[in-house]
Amino acid sequence: MTDTTHDIVDTAVAAGSFTTLVAAVTAAGLGDTLKGDGPFTVFAPSDDAFAALAAGTVDELVKPENKDKLTAILLLHVLPGKVMAADVVGQMLDPTTASGSTVHVDGTDGVTVDGARVVTADIACTNGVIHVIDTVLLPKG
Repeated sequence: MTDTTHDIVDTAVAAGSFTTLVAAVTAAGLGDTLKGDGPFTVFAPSDDAFAALAAGTVDELVKPENKDKLTAILLLHVLPGKVMAADVVGQMLDPTTASGSTVHVDGTDGVTVDGARVVTADIACTNGVIHVIDTVLLPKG
């Protein structure tokens, strides 16, 4: 990867550890949105996080008939605005995601988002920031 900063999608592609996320974003038709002006904060599950889901879950979600469900899951991982790790250290917040629901961010012991641990924070992009998480966030209820 070069030292040039890219948008969120191109940064995820270049990293090489988000192939499932990139495929899901493409299947949901969110690529253009996440290449847009933003800024966005993306909690990006690694390929290992997707692999931890029940067998067949990802294959089922990327089917065209499940686009709405996939989109809802992916939008849980996106916050409007640019939130850096330092912005949440020592705090507990419940920000509204791009899907309109909230996630619980706990910055009192590292940073977690709905229980998913941020394993790499503050990957700068031209239109926001990526924080790598170890678990895929799923809708509550």
